[in-house]
Amino acid sequence: MAVVSSVMHEPKASAAAARLPTDRVHQPPVVSVLIKALNEEKNIASAVEHALAAVARVGGEVILADSCSSDHTIAIASKYPIKIVQLAHPEERCCGIGPQLAYQNALGEFVYVLDGDMRVHPDFLHAAVEFMREHPKAGAVGGQLLELNKDSLEYQARADRDMEHLKAGRVDRLDQGGLYRRMAIEQIGYLSNRNLHSYEEFELGIRIRHAGWELWRISAPCGDHQGHAVSAYSLLARRWKSGYAFGIGEVARAALGQPYAGYLWRELRELKLYLLVLVYCLGIAGLAIAGFISLGWVVAAAALPLAASVIHKRSWRKGLYSYVSWHLHAVALVRGFLASPVDPRRRVEDVVLSDKLHQTSL
Repeated sequence: MAVVSSVMHEPKASAAAARLPTDRVHQPPVVSVLIKALNEEKNIASAVEHALAAVARVGGEVILADSCSSDHTIAIASKYPIKIVQLAHPEERCCGIGPQLAYQNALGEFVYVLDGDMRVHPDFLHAAVEFMREHPKAGAVGGQLLELNKDSLEYQARADRDMEHLKAGRVDRLDQGGLYRRMAIEQIGYLSNRNLHSYEEFELGIRIRHAGWELWRISAPCGDHQGHAVSAYSLLARRWKSGYAFGIGEVARAALGQPYAGYLWRELRELKLYLLVLVYCLGIAGLAIAGFISLGWVVAAAALPLAASVIHKRSWRKGLYSYVSWHLHAVALVRGFLASPVDPRRRVEDVVLSDKLHQTSL
């Protein structure tokens, strides 16, 4: 895969512009806001309204990619001047397919990805586009997202990890949404891997960086995220049922044989953790089956990581949750790795539900 040179210039006419109708060739959208949603009737109006307000500042369009919602998401969103596309096959729904579904219908020079329960800050797109104009090697840029749900152990655990890629500066991925340069996406072939139930931002990030582009997070607020208002353990169960938990195995499978596979092992710390949990559990089971250790030793060996987690977290609640989460995701790693993917470059089959697209311009 070709590496981008240290000096890159904006294309005179992008492939997106070549696909525009005649009356829009000279004024292609600057930004396409891509909203992915599934049963977001409580949040979708706010998400769309904030996206329209933000895109009005820079010029562009808003596209909603719906994964076959069964609530009133579509009815609500249809009231707005946006384009709505839906998966033709609901069994394909996953986190990775939504952005790709929206992207294949987008025309913007830049594309901004967010979830249906997020609200983009009205000034962020302007700040992000300015940053991208000033940094031609930047393939994408994100901002600071405010998490509104701070009660769940899941979101508390994220805050406790104090992850580097959520801080301002050069980063290795853009979790929680970002503005991507179409030139970079066209170079790597596709925006989001349609096979992934999670980790789609990480997988996209390593492909972009391997192609020679940079990822940045700026200090400007990009919006807020409502999150799931359910208990942490209910969220774990939901993630298993939806396949979200399988994402780490799927992204490991997707990297097999790819020149960027090394990024995965170096940068995805939880992959090492879940593999260690698997080896530890299989080792204990093997020793017990072979008769080398008694049931008492099995119980003690199983309790040791729990005790270590509680001590490290300084909380029984947080320690127990981490312990349960480790083991669930360790099993999910195997389940996801064994899945049979389709070619991520293949067009996602879709149905256009509404095309009231109103492209704003400056």
